[in-house]
Amino acid sequence: MKDDKTIPVISSTVLKNYQGKKRTGNLNTLEYLFDFLNAYDFASEGSEEIQEDNKTLINASVLGLIFEKINGYKDGSFFTPGFITMYMCRETIRKSVVQKFNEIKKWNCSSLEELYDKIEDRKEANEIVNSIKICDPAVGSGHFLVSALNEMIAVKNDLKILQDRTGKRLKEYQVEVVNDELIVTDEEGELFEYNPTNKESQRIQESLFHEKQTIIENCLFGVDINSNSVKICQLRLWIELLKNAYYKTSPPPSPTERELETLPNIDINIKQGNSLISRYSLNADLNSILKSRNISIEEYKKAVQTYQNAENKEQKREVKKFIESIRTNFKQELLFNHPVKAKVNNLEGELDKFQNQISLDLGTESEKQKKESIKKQEQLKKEIIKAKEELENLENNIIFENAFEWRFEFPEVLDESGNFIGFDVVIGNPPYIRQEEIKDIKLYLKNNYAVFNSIADIYTYFIERANSVLNTSGHFVFIISNKFARANYGESLRNYLLKNTQLNSFIDFSGIPIFDNATVDAAILSFRKITPQPPESSNPLPNKDFA
Repeated sequence: MKDDKTIPVISSTVLKNYQGKKRTGNLNTLEYLFDFLNAYDFASEGSEEIQEDNKTLINASVLGLIFEKINGYKDGSFFTPGFITMYMCRETIRKSVVQKFNEIKKWNCSSLEELYDKIEDRKEANEIVNSIKICDPAVGSGHFLVSALNEMIAVKNDLKILQDRTGKRLKEYQVEVVNDELIVTDEEGELFEYNPTNKESQRIQESLFHEKQTIIENCLFGVDINSNSVKICQLRLWIELLKNAYYKTSPPPSPTERELETLPNIDINIKQGNSLISRYSLNADLNSILKSRNISIEEYKKAVQTYQNAENKEQKREVKKFIESIRTNFKQELLFNHPVKAKVNNLEGELDKFQNQISLDLGTESEKQKKESIKKQEQLKKEIIKAKEELENLENNIIFENAFEWRFEFPEVLDESGNFIGFDVVIGNPPYIRQEEIKDIKLYLKNNYAVFNSIADIYTYFIERANSVLNTSGHFVFIISNKFARANYGESLRNYLLKNTQLNSFIDFSGIPIFDNATVDAAILSFRKITPQPPESSNPLPNKDFA
């Protein structure tokens, strides 16, 4: 297809000619597109001013605004302002970092300052920070994960453990989050600017790139039912890496060329699915699956790491195919060993045994015994039919079309035996969808969520789901509607929180518009999980009626 097609310049165009007047006439299609994009400064969240020069690189947060305009509203998703995500990540991630060090090192610190005084081994400290797992179960455009990425690096800076790949500390530089952006300055307060011909500049750029890569691959996880959300989130994280992309120091392909470091595959931890719906519980036993399929959790984790570092598309496809085969095996085996399947087998075995006994007793039983035998057979047959319908519903019900199986989608939060450990932090802004619009899954929610109320907004279920996927002392923070705190439908949620969590904070923004296009009184709810939540209460096995 030729690329010489032209289109007329719209009369309200922002494009200017050399005299500073609006452009007119026709332009090549691609030229028009690039000139239009080039007319704007994408470095700030809301600015629409035309820039004459010194335009900066595109800010990934713009993608969130684009997503909101195009697709977000209908899903109940709204773009969270940067100062909100920055605050939520700072407050929650720092608590989690302190807690993680206390758990591993048996310390009793209460702040980063106290941690700094006790840290002696920078390598070990980096490993501890890199072990923190952060999840957004309604990831949207990925704004929270980008903010979390920046905050994790800022935490390392504050702990004085930020270092290059040789272990040398970046002590001449200050790395902090300002206006939801990661800012790097030198000792004189000058902004860092990458210069590939300067050895020190190369060292800093490489260090920031690989820090981001490590955190994205090991610490950040997201789920969303919307495939567009997943793609935009992945793109945002890629852009964050691109900001610190660097030229390889090895000899270039030719004297006039320099080769950029290859970007890794970072898409595997951002997945599509309905966070609230699962066929299988978090405590489903994987041991029998692993043994029968000769697969270990360690192999699964290794396959994920191989995918992340695949050198070419062919290798990536092969590894992804292997990972998908493992997941398929998990699903098939879990379904085969599902209690509903066992129930069908037991009832059929009981019926066979009963019918064989009748054959042996043929001719010796009384009329009364015959009637009782017929009645018993009919009862068993009815129970078998009902159990088979339940199993078929489990396999084919439309509500499971986008079911997300937390049990084996994220091997990083499973232990060596395949037990679900959970995340250290769950953070986000769940969708706001009224109960009238989720009627198709209401029966599932009623049978599988302790916080169920027939008129509750969907965000209440996201709170329980978030708590269920946290580890035994994980930290939670959501920005949500404040209505649950006083409305009747929030009573079950309030009771649930009292029993299962320790409140960190509840910031009520009543009357203050947080979201530009949502008429909702928002609040930030933050808590720590204090008791292990029995998986059966949030997603019991077997799942109950779905019809």
